[in-house]
Amino acid sequence: MAETVFSNFPTVRFEGAESTNPLCYRFYDAERVVLGKPLAEHLRFAAAYWHSFAMTGSDPFGGPTIQRPWMAQGDAIAQAKVKADSAFDFLRVLDIPFFCFHDADIAPPDDSLSASLKNFHTVVDYLGEKLSGSNRKLLWGTANLFSHPRFMAGASTNPDPDVFAWSAATVKHCMDATMQLGGSNYVLWGGREGYETLLNTNMKQELEQMGRFLSLVVEYKHKIGFKGQILVEPKPKEPTAHQYDFDTATVYGFLQRFGLQDEVKVNLEANHATLAGHTFEHEIATAGALGILGSLDINRGDPLLGWDTDQFPNDLWSLSLSMYHVIKAGGLGLGGCNFDAKIRRQSFTPEDLIHAHVGGIDLCARAFLTAAELIEDGQYDALLDQRYAGWKTPEAQAMLSGKSSLEEIAATAERKAIQPAPQSGRQEQLENLLARKIYSNPR
Repeated sequence: MAETVFSNFPTVRFEGAESTNPLCYRFYDAERVVLGKPLAEHLRFAAAYWHSFAMTGSDPFGGPTIQRPWMAQGDAIAQAKVKADSAFDFLRVLDIPFFCFHDADIAPPDDSLSASLKNFHTVVDYLGEKLSGSNRKLLWGTANLFSHPRFMAGASTNPDPDVFAWSAATVKHCMDATMQLGGSNYVLWGGREGYETLLNTNMKQELEQMGRFLSLVVEYKHKIGFKGQILVEPKPKEPTAHQYDFDTATVYGFLQRFGLQDEVKVNLEANHATLAGHTFEHEIATAGALGILGSLDINRGDPLLGWDTDQFPNDLWSLSLSMYHVIKAGGLGLGGCNFDAKIRRQSFTPEDLIHAHVGGIDLCARAFLTAAELIEDGQYDALLDQRYAGWKTPEAQAMLSGKSSLEEIAATAERKAIQPAPQSGRQEQLENLLARKIYSNPR
């Protein structure tokens, strides 16, 4: 591999909780076996190509602050290969297995669809060469169907059928590339699948288009024999006023409407949960309850700002609860923990990018260890089971299973004439239990 901006950085290693080295893992011991599997297999960390290698630091109020060698003027394909070399070297520094990409992150667009696809497949072939014989993998691929002006009115929901077809062609080739590179998942993120005003929107028409588009993706998955998961990433508000994929519950209702609830899962992002007025753990618990938890985008939002700030995580309380619900849902399976997070525009050096990921990885590991300990010692689950113990009686099970009709339930209640006795929810006791786990180093 040619020299990159990360070449002078050694691989980050686990040194334990007492280490003062800022570029080491204090909690992420990849080979440590927890709940029957190594941490690396539970968490399946990934770096996001777009934020880590394509972001320039620009925002609505200022221009770029981050310059990397692959951003200089020159042959676009050659620069894309320099970017790929740097991305793989970055994975080497962090010693994590996975990366994720949009088509527009890895290859330069061109004036026509055919020329853009040619560039894309040229770089995909190069990524395939880099993956060959390495221990790096693709967690998931996706298509950028939101940045170019052609998508200003959406992709699958666009009023122009030619944009729908362009989007379908792009997704088809991105799915091919994801399969070629051995990806575990394919993600659809509807960045502009919504509306800005109902004055110019036929919602029924747009929802039908979106449902057909997702059905086409699922059909193509089976046609080509792709063994990975198809994931939808819920997101509210931004950039449109009303997104059709607002949150997990909304997505599940959409999947049910089009008969896709057994074919598609969700890729959940912490910052999107915040924008929807939820917590990350709420969205994970909802997906777990509905059987559609697929993968996670790890980041955080700023509650003082109303947009997707995509900051690196720092909230151990929320992340510990999130990991608890991941474990209770059966784990992430083919999914993983992708750092869909970006350094601040004042943090422009390669070292800043490494510090950000090291902190995020360690926080996730610490949260997972806390959640695992919460489960292993059994106190929390015992209190939870006690709260719902009444539902284990034959009479209650008959109500829940449908064996008792409304009339039978009413008659039984009238015959008993019992006033239900209030019982404590023990919220403070449970909060103290979690706090003590969090504020002591995990075993």
